Amino acid sequence: MTEQDNDVVESDEAATVEAAEAVETDSAEVVETETADMVEGAEELPRSKKESALENEGEIAADYLEELLDIADLDGDIDTYTEGGRAHVSILTSTDLLVGKDGEVLEALQELARLAVMTETGHRSRLMLDIAGHRDKRRKVLQELAKEAVAEVAETGEPVRLAPMNPFERKIVHDAVAEAGLVSESEGEEPRRRVVVLPKA
Repeated sequence: MTEQDNDVVESDEAATVEAAEAVETDSAEVVETETADMVEGAEELPRSKKESALENEGEIAADYLEELLDIADLDGDIDTYTEGGRAHVSILTSTDLLVGKDGEVLEALQELARLAVMTETGHRSRLMLDIAGHRDKRRKVLQELAKEAVAEVAETGEPVRLAPMNPFERKIVHDAVAEAGLVSESEGEEPRRRVVVLPKA
């Protein structure tokens, strides 16, 4: 083989190697780009239909309650969030006017908000409304009440019947009693339905 032929072969080999390196580089860039796109896409995955539906419930209720506040000429900031498979709406205000005695006005407004959601969506809503932190305060009181009832049952071995409560309040007591290792049940008819804390069998 002549010296000129050697040059041609070496030149062809160099070109082949260069082309191979270029293909490898392009493939690596494609893989990196696709991987980056996959990661970016994972961060932007659509929310579940249920979560979106709950957020929609909160927004509908918030709009409805905001109109009520305007009509009543009352100040209050409205916050919405989802928790425990429910939409939650909280009205932050310094007045207890919308809470009422024993939360009666609050319960009525909650039912109106649920009706507004059902009218808009066609589905029943389990939306929870809190005003001026009433439910949070009530939760702490009820948990303490349940604790005292559990202590009394443990001491006397007799069932303890608590005052009538609404479904929200009864659930708080049931949960607190169960956490303490005892059993409770509800008895009576609304609105006089109450929780009974039972001794261990």
